[in-house]
Amino acid sequence: MTLVNGEPQDSISAHDRGLAYGDGVFRTLAVCDGKAQCWQRQFAKLSDDCGRLGIPSPAESLLRAEVAQVAQYLALGAVKIIVTRGQGERGYVTPSQPHPTRIVTGAPMPQFPPRNFDEGINVRLCELRLADQPRLAGIKHLNRLENVLARAEWSDPAISEGLLRDQRDNLIEGVASNLFIVVGGVLVTPDLSRCGVAGVTRERILAWADDNAMPTEVRDIPQAELLAAEEVMICNSLIGIWQVREIGSMGANGKRWERGTHTPTIRHYLTEYHV
Repeated sequence: MTLVNGEPQDSISAHDRGLAYGDGVFRTLAVCDGKAQCWQRQFAKLSDDCGRLGIPSPAESLLRAEVAQVAQYLALGAVKIIVTRGQGERGYVTPSQPHPTRIVTGAPMPQFPPRNFDEGINVRLCELRLADQPRLAGIKHLNRLENVLARAEWSDPAISEGLLRDQRDNLIEGVASNLFIVVGGVLVTPDLSRCGVAGVTRERILAWADDNAMPTEVRDIPQAELLAAEEVMICNSLIGIWQVREIGSMGANGKRWERGTHTPTIRHYLTEYHV
């Protein structure tokens, strides 16, 4: 099912600014037994992203009802929420009184290979570099062409994800995920103040680490430090967390990691506690 402004339909106006300019935000939520997971965190992120772009955020009660309407048909699935600035005149000038468009759509959970959870994944280092734009950093906005182009760099089904760097060769994120590494027993995730998306699962893992007195750092991760890490992990709301077992596309600088201990511990938390 897809709802547009609360009505069952799957089309929007050709004048919608989300279509014309990517002028909007989105969130993807996991659904279990018809219930959206981690709702409070997801809505808070969506609302904050809307605020940073100057788009009026939908009322929580309204959006939650629409998500529930779509999610009721999904035993295990995904719901995507899109909020655009709505329709506007031609040109970049934003409407003085925008009327946002809400799109809520549901789908069955993608079928991920069991080995991704049990054995870990193979990733590649993407050639595309993310551009710095602090005004948009952390926001899950609709302009995702960098990710589209990065994902187009490979077609090998054995590669599950690509890792993205900034202009300084610091690791930032995966094409569709956030990144964590373990260095000297410290859980490290990239600084997203210049570019990248701040995901809900990343936020949950940082909260788990704080609750369990595990030392964490949010900072730049140079490419060389990735190869020296004791454990490398990617995460998002649909996969939870996967360990990176091998990285290719780095010539002689590729590496394979043994199975780590942090990934299953964090996965247990993500699976058991939906907060």
